[in-house]
Amino acid sequence: MKFTNCIVVLVVCSVMGCAEAPKEKKSVEMKNRKTVVYQVFTRLFGNTNTTNEPWGTIEENGVGKFADFDDKALSEIKDLGVTHIWYTGVPHHAVINDYTDFGISNDDPDVVKGMAGSPYAVKDYYNVNPDLAVNPDERLQEFKALVERTHRRQMKVLIDIVPNHVARNYEGLSNPQGVSDFGANDDTAVEYQRDNNFYYIPDSIFKVPEWKDGYQPLGGNNNPLVDNRFEETPAKWTGNGSRLSQPDSNDWYETVKINYGVRPDGSKDFEELPESYAEMDYKAHFEFWKDQDLPDSWYKFRDIALYWLDFGVDGFRFDMAEMVPVEFWSFMNSSIKMKNPDAFLLAEVYNPSLYRAYIHKGKMDYLYDKVELYDSIKHIMKGYGWTDHIHTVQKGLQDIEHNMLHFLENHDEQRIASPDFVGKAEIAKPAMVVSATISSSPTMVYFGQEVGEDGSENAGYGSPTRTSIFDYIGVPAHQRWVNDKKFDGGQLTEEESKLRDFYKKLLNFVIASPALMGHYEEIHYYNKEHTETYDHRVFSFVRWSDDEKLIVVSNFDADKSYDFELKIPKGVIQKWSLKDGQYNLKDALYNSKNELKVNKEVGVVQVNLKPLSSYILVLE
Repeated sequence: MKFTNCIVVLVVCSVMGCAEAPKEKKSVEMKNRKTVVYQVFTRLFGNTNTTNEPWGTIEENGVGKFADFDDKALSEIKDLGVTHIWYTGVPHHAVINDYTDFGISNDDPDVVKGMAGSPYAVKDYYNVNPDLAVNPDERLQEFKALVERTHRRQMKVLIDIVPNHVARNYEGLSNPQGVSDFGANDDTAVEYQRDNNFYYIPDSIFKVPEWKDGYQPLGGNNNPLVDNRFEETPAKWTGNGSRLSQPDSNDWYETVKINYGVRPDGSKDFEELPESYAEMDYKAHFEFWKDQDLPDSWYKFRDIALYWLDFGVDGFRFDMAEMVPVEFWSFMNSSIKMKNPDAFLLAEVYNPSLYRAYIHKGKMDYLYDKVELYDSIKHIMKGYGWTDHIHTVQKGLQDIEHNMLHFLENHDEQRIASPDFVGKAEIAKPAMVVSATISSSPTMVYFGQEVGEDGSENAGYGSPTRTSIFDYIGVPAHQRWVNDKKFDGGQLTEEESKLRDFYKKLLNFVIASPALMGHYEEIHYYNKEHTETYDHRVFSFVRWSDDEKLIVVSNFDADKSYDFELKIPKGVIQKWSLKDGQYNLKDALYNSKNELKVNKEVGVVQVNLKPLSSYILVLE
């Protein structure tokens, strides 16, 4: 017997288990295919300079531009299997480069991290980073052209919004008519007032942190503004919540905390959202807030988001969302959805006890699945975790599995190929298969991950293992793919080319497969019990929809092969309506052939898994 367009994906994973099948989603928010987000650090993407001097200037180490994302580059990103590009570091943040000729004030290196500045210390929310423009006077127009080029390639555009804090030297030169700067109308004589944008430390003067471990601003490079002083009277609370007029050097000293009407004692100066609204849609949330008098900061950030929607941006990644009240997110995100119901809203929330509140009450589409799946898979990749735990993670999140974005790299995490992670990019291949196919959630890839970038450059601020977001630097493996802006991988090594080919095949399968938006069931524990040579370095599960049937098997072991009969339990065979007999399988990654034999309502597939290999088998 044959089933048209049926896919069986076999993944044998080596250190953790699978979760039970979540109930099929009926939400209108669910799409017919999975989403793949490509996070790219905009400043670094097109930089072909290979000098990589620690604490190097923009002249020494170079910088990428919006223009580097030309039609060829975007076409190659699209062909990788990408649906959304998150352009990281776009809003105008504090920088060291001198742009006074363009009417932009200089930023003080005593409150700027690195030579290029933190993308999360935004200085002007209505404009973009002048470093990224060929002509800084036309930087908004250049970004607009990039948005339009991205859309022509049928990809969506995401940028960051950071509602928890802004740069210490915020200066909105590009504010629309009627928009006042953050803090412009604050009563600075008091610590707190509901409509103040900042919190203050009355009768104090801000002091630059006491530097530790030999740190010097700009790495000790000469700059007339480096004087261990920054004028701020009275001092403001620091972005991470420090209430000291002299924050610690490990605090987010380059930023100041935004006030959303939360009093210093933690009580709220606004109406709390009733619990019943967790079950209501964004339209009900919008109606709840629309006639209320709310803190000024709420309106400021709502207007920023709506401005960028009008500009053509399709969604946002919200930095440190859990540090901002969930009621604000209800207001903010319902306002966004009223303007664009399809806007993509991704939030950084690390506390699992808050996940459901920020999804249901805060109306976030997606949260980072960092503490649960990422941390578990990282342990497996490093050799001391068991695949059995994957089951625990998926079962615990099954009611919100669609909302938990999966990733193995982002700008905050160590590069996979870094010695401090696993030291070899290929070790992530089974983990990537599992992460990308185990749920209906979006999958995210960080630029350079697909060619094994190891983050080993000593850029200046911070330490290697993570590609620097604070400095001007080249990204060597990625630059070999860029190939002098031919964007054809012409300088990649053979191993790097094979790795990118793997990602391309996997991601293109992911965005085309309807089964990955359907049902899920682990078969890991069944095989641990019934298959002699199957163990905790292997992981397996099935996915299915009306049109596809998938079996996924991955081997997380870098040294050991597995040869066994993978068993498909009776319950799965019944749900798939398979009769006793033989069915042809085709691997979606490498096109190899296999067979599924069903006897007495139990399926068997002969599996020979080499180290770090996976199968995604298609029932033909």
